[in-house]
Amino acid sequence: MQSAISEKFGLGPIAQVAYVVHDMSQALESYGAIFGPFESYEAPLKGCTIKGQKADCKLHVATNNTGPIEIELIAVLEGHPPHKDHLLEHGEGLHHIRFDVEDIETKIEAMKDAGFSVIFHQRYSPEITFAYLQSPTETGSHVVELLQMPKPDAP
Repeated sequence: MQSAISEKFGLGPIAQVAYVVHDMSQALESYGAIFGPFESYEAPLKGCTIKGQKADCKLHVATNNTGPIEIELIAVLEGHPPHKDHLLEHGEGLHHIRFDVEDIETKIEAMKDAGFSVIFHQRYSPEITFAYLQSPTETGSHVVELLQMPKPDAP
């Protein structure tokens, strides 16, 4: 599935659709009825960048990979990542879409040049990085996640 953002920045197909939730156990039940079973885990994020400031947070994350696009549920356990602002301002629901990219820094710079702002970022290693970028207000303030992972070894 291609989107206008994907075409404009050469991001490829949508890899994930993510929802923020208040209560993960309740969400697993209700979203599980739609999408099927989820695998869940806690994700402590140390020293990530949240709206330009270094901070820690902890998320409860659940993923479903039974279809062509991963479905992710996110509940905030500690800290104040962008998910918490979304819950306070809009309640539960769709938070972001993710694109898997190879050269994340080039994509981030191109999107920043187009008015996007980086609101959440973590580099684990030179090969593993994620960033959430928020589109300008005039284009809806949508959140897009970019994820760079190592390329799988060729068979």
